[in-house]
Amino acid sequence: MLDIIGKRFWFFLVSGILILIAVISLAVFGLERSIEFKSGSMLTLTFDQTMEYADFVQEVNNLGYSDAVIQRTGENTFLVRTQELTDQQKQDLQAGLTARFGAVSEASFNSVSPMVASETARNAFIAVAVAMVGMLLYVTYAFRKMPSPFRWGTCFVIALFHDILVTVGLFALFGKIFGWEMNLMFITGILAIVGVSLDNTIVVFDRMRENQRMGISPDFRVVVNRSQIETISRSLNTSITILIACIALLVFVGGTIQNFVVVLMIGIIAGTFDSVFVAPGLLVVWDRKEWGRFIGRKPAELKA
Repeated sequence: MLDIIGKRFWFFLVSGILILIAVISLAVFGLERSIEFKSGSMLTLTFDQTMEYADFVQEVNNLGYSDAVIQRTGENTFLVRTQELTDQQKQDLQAGLTARFGAVSEASFNSVSPMVASETARNAFIAVAVAMVGMLLYVTYAFRKMPSPFRWGTCFVIALFHDILVTVGLFALFGKIFGWEMNLMFITGILAIVGVSLDNTIVVFDRMRENQRMGISPDFRVVVNRSQIETISRSLNTSITILIACIALLVFVGGTIQNFVVVLMIGIIAGTFDSVFVAPGLLVVWDRKEWGRFIGRKPAELKA
């Protein structure tokens, strides 16, 4: 039989490397916030004539908005993010661009005040925290008839926190490269990860519970390893199916849900790894009181 649980410290090493990359990315690059999380205005303009991106940026700078973030979203369409604009400032900006490039139409305009941005950020954090606490309580209750049910819930939350941290860290890295911003779609993706991770982990934990009830072995490691083998194909098939749907959304829907799809894809990959290899391994470590091996001598499984 394939010995998955015997390699648990190798899987922990992979998780540790991913966490290190995530933490470094967040510390060095951070998350660039969209206007939902900071005060500012976002204006989408469509012109009748085609122009060079560099010429458009230069003209916006000449009009006094040198700090503006500009993206080309279509052949003649530009997205301009800048400080919060009054109605008069917006009209003056459009008038200046019209004088330089010709007729322009306003496709969309959004403005967020500092108070609203602060409230949005706070509510987003609360939503994620409440979801994690809820998952801890749910898993603990669902496995209440097992020995030490709180361990099951705690190991699930540790793995879930790992998923979120890795996802946010990698998004910060990719955001620096591709100019992505943290917006409400990003938060929606994080909350979706919570649900997907719950599903995958519950499947593995439930099989562990059933195998332990059937008494397939008095050794908890054997029970966990058997459960991992029996559920790995199901977890991979489910995750691959979701990834295919995400790729289709990214290709055919595009930028409006880009952050949601990217976050979900990263989270699904990290979550599948955690559900099958990390969370069950943590339960075994807790059951065998092996926590000292993370900081002490080299684990026996790594010797050879």
